[in-house]
Amino acid sequence: MYSKELIKGTLRTVILRLLDREGRLYGYQMSKLVNERSQGNYQLSEGSLYPLLHKLVKDGLLVTETETVNGRSRRYYRITEAGRAAATDRREEFRRFVLTMRTLLDLQPE
Repeated sequence: MYSKELIKGTLRTVILRLLDREGRLYGYQMSKLVNERSQGNYQLSEGSLYPLLHKLVKDGLLVTETETVNGRSRRYYRITEAGRAAATDRREEFRRFVLTMRTLLDLQPE
């Protein structure tokens, strides 16, 4: 599992990209998908995920939709056009960052 520092530094990018690719998801779905796709190496805590989701909504990058499922209210998150642009920008920034880190840390591509 990756350190909290690495997860915190990449969480915004991961969530924006996930919603850009998958469409509408609720928090538990996001956490489950990230955990599965990372083979358990990138685990999201509620304490880090939900505050970020609220901030992304406040910043206009996500919108919420509430539905009742099996008698329970469920909040879904969906990316906005501004969120799509941010996801693209952050993904490109991260790509450049990885290339720089490979150079700085003498890492060879696998």
